[in-house]
Amino acid sequence: MSKGNGKTVGKIGLSNEELEHELPAGDGGEDAASAAIVGKPVEVSAASEVETLRAERDALLDRLARLQAEFDNARKRAAREQQEFREFAAADVIKNFLPILDSFERALKAGGNASDFRNGVELIYRQFQDVLQKMGVQPIVSVGQPFDPRVHEAVEMVDTNEVADHHVLDELQRGYKYKGRLLRPAMVRVARNSRG
Repeated sequence: MSKGNGKTVGKIGLSNEELEHELPAGDGGEDAASAAIVGKPVEVSAASEVETLRAERDALLDRLARLQAEFDNARKRAAREQQEFREFAAADVIKNFLPILDSFERALKAGGNASDFRNGVELIYRQFQDVLQKMGVQPIVSVGQPFDPRVHEAVEMVDTNEVADHHVLDELQRGYKYKGRLLRPAMVRVARNSRG
């Protein structure tokens, strides 16, 4: 408020009706401050803020739905790729065994005596072992070794003095490891004696 020519310049002490007449007429787009001054509720800006928030919410919900769909598609794609990888890995393993199958077929077609047949089977057996070894499969050496429950499965305890106490006497089924991990434990008979 300022004084000029003895007149008070300002709007102090005016009622709302007088204040309304003093303000310039708007085109309906009054801002929140002028609406508050004249006593009108601040509905216009609150309504626009609600609309803005609704639009943001809808955009976020749409984005969330798209991200969920993308994630689901990525998960399905990864599962499909894993399945394809397993199938191709199995195909490589099968290829390694095909020459052995060929050898079996030749042995069955060939005629001859028992000794030739035995030699053929031994050859196939060695061929099979070579393929397993190239793949990283190793047999577990058991006979004469101390019993190890991590790699041996005891089928029977036998009273004998042929080997030391709690050592493997006989192997009923060979065990195997694949790249250092146990594939199958060896089924063994274990010696029990007082010699220790």
